[in-house]
Amino acid sequence: MYARRLEDRPVADRPVMIELTVRRLYCENSACTRRTFAEQVEALTIRYGHRTPSSRRLLEAVAVALASRAGARLAAALHIRVSRTTLLRAIMALPDPAWAVPKVLGVDDFATRRGHHYGTVLIDCETGQPLDLLTGRDAATLTGWLREHPGAEIICRDRAGSYADGARTGAPNAVQVADRFHLWQNLGTAVEASIRLHSTCLKTAVASPDGPTNDGDSVEATKAMSPIEARIRERHATIHALLAQGHGIREIARELHIGGNTVRRNARARSLSSG
Repeated sequence: MYARRLEDRPVADRPVMIELTVRRLYCENSACTRRTFAEQVEALTIRYGHRTPSSRRLLEAVAVALASRAGARLAAALHIRVSRTTLLRAIMALPDPAWAVPKVLGVDDFATRRGHHYGTVLIDCETGQPLDLLTGRDAATLTGWLREHPGAEIICRDRAGSYADGARTGAPNAVQVADRFHLWQNLGTAVEASIRLHSTCLKTAVASPDGPTNDGDSVEATKAMSPIEARIRERHATIHALLAQGHGIREIARELHIGGNTVRRNARARSLSSG
């Protein structure tokens, strides 16, 4: 006989432990690598499991909804003792959900280590369901996946040339479109570059006699600056204010958490136009 202890779902705010005695079976086949087998009770036990299937399903639902740390805290409130790593293992043990190749396939890259390691994520643009993760973001990677999973009619991607080549080779009949996020991102980048290119025109308008002279107009001119330029001007003014108070270069660098050379460059430049 073989004794097992199984954790089940709590009842009336009390943890439940099932003490079960099952038979230990012996194999008479000398060629079998396993000599003994423990009897399994349907809907109650699984091999190497310390919880009932009902309790495992509850923990899987908690893990999928809240992941590790938050899930462990909720499980404790449900009178189930479980660690965050156990919940992570429960998530990884779940089978991938079934999916079919969508009509509109979304392709984008992601970084596991920015500047060094990248991958490709594929999603169903109509439902938002993630489909697959690929190692690498080159054209050959996308081409191989599209050939193994034919059927996409529209491929929504960023403007990277590698994805364009991969989609053209792997799914020549699919229509390629740019996704909305990257269109807005490219538009924002182009507008910011244009404003920075014509920043001297804005400065001339502010400084001219016919230009705005009141504080409200100065605020509007400041709003026209890019966030980067606004941060540079604010840092320059802060450094000179601290210098006027008698603080040294090293002290200012420690206070603002920037390099000493950056403080020296700003200190030498009486204004941004002269630095």
